[in-house]
Amino acid sequence: MSTSARLPARFADLKRQIADLYPDFQERVTQAWGEIIAQLKVVNADIAQAGPDYIPQVNFADLDKLEEEEVNKIRRRGSVIIRDVVHDAEAIRWKTQLEEFVKTNPDVIGVPENDKQFFMLYWTKPQVEARSHPNMLKVSVWLNNLYHPKTNDGPIEGVDLSTPLTYADRFRIRRPGISWVLHPPHVDGGTIERWEDPAFRECFSDILSGNWRSHDPYELKGRLNASTSRYDRPSQASVFRTFQGWLAMSETAPTQGTLRVYPDVLLSNSYLILRPFFRPKVPVGSLDFLNRENWEFDISSPEFPGIYPKDGGYYGPEPTPEMHPHLELEKTMTSVPKVYPGDTVFWHCDVVHSVEREHTGTGDSAVMYIPAVPLTPLNQKYVERQRETFLNSQCPPDFPKGPGEAIFTGVGKTDDILSPIGRRAMGLPISVA
Repeated sequence: MSTSARLPARFADLKRQIADLYPDFQERVTQAWGEIIAQLKVVNADIAQAGPDYIPQVNFADLDKLEEEEVNKIRRRGSVIIRDVVHDAEAIRWKTQLEEFVKTNPDVIGVPENDKQFFMLYWTKPQVEARSHPNMLKVSVWLNNLYHPKTNDGPIEGVDLSTPLTYADRFRIRRPGISWVLHPPHVDGGTIERWEDPAFRECFSDILSGNWRSHDPYELKGRLNASTSRYDRPSQASVFRTFQGWLAMSETAPTQGTLRVYPDVLLSNSYLILRPFFRPKVPVGSLDFLNRENWEFDISSPEFPGIYPKDGGYYGPEPTPEMHPHLELEKTMTSVPKVYPGDTVFWHCDVVHSVEREHTGTGDSAVMYIPAVPLTPLNQKYVERQRETFLNSQCPPDFPKGPGEAIFTGVGKTDDILSPIGRRAMGLPISVA
């Protein structure tokens, strides 16, 4: 992503407006900034030393009996491997069927254009089946329930974390030996909106008030009404996904084109949210560049490092070693452990993540993207719109409009939904015998 395009001058006003909202803003966030930098140095060393083992791994069969210590580890690291969610044979069968679908319909849209591996397809039969699989939906419920209302708020009208919804996304079947530049380190689910949208900004109020250690990435306040797509940019999710995720349809190990994450959502949130309010006093790469003394509070610039204009809206956050040096991304972006067909990988909606540039393996790295989505008023409205695109085999509302899939052979239908809860998740009526 190019860093040449500057942001509008009004974003300097946004910084000043935010500063005015919090008492003693400069003093408190400057203190917090120094604390965060110091803590990053410690945690980064732990992440780099542990490598993939830093990512929690649990079995699907054990979800309801995990110790609280393990659950808290998942919360803090914001990522988890959940193994054996579906049978290996079923996941492998889905991959085979997807390959057959692409072969039967050579005009499907995918990238790279001359060797398609990431497919702009949403409603194939395997995708419809996988999203509606009871085990996938049970995982979604478990992940959704890691979130909670603010203490003493009680139940929230229209919100049920135990009622999962379906969000249609794509799949990839990545072959070895091809460099992949599509997904450098980034955060999905909102760009400049994290600061610009008052509801979304509420998610990070503890950070902006200087109390970064009190920040709870799993508190629902702010998430439910956040506008994550103010500018309606294509492929910008407008729903609240508690976790993004994918289902493995092949074996994939580190260095074989798998997912990488920065596995500490508290620290990465704290750093990314405060980064726009500080600038280095010395050139990039200078001796002691990372020292807190070489950074100073500054709200005169409209720049939000890692946020860029794109498609009539904005893209990012996309942290880089140059603009976000304290994350030490070269050594902390951690490949997830080896997965097998039927395993799943999930990461919190705020987690910095990427895809490995190189695939040094000998087989395909194949996954279906299936996030965890709870019932909320805004999510339900989206699912109702999405339902119509499913029934008509058209692109889902959040994605670029195209010819749709109705012209293809083998598109999924309502009869391919595997469970009653899967029908409910798609906004369809459940038959009562």
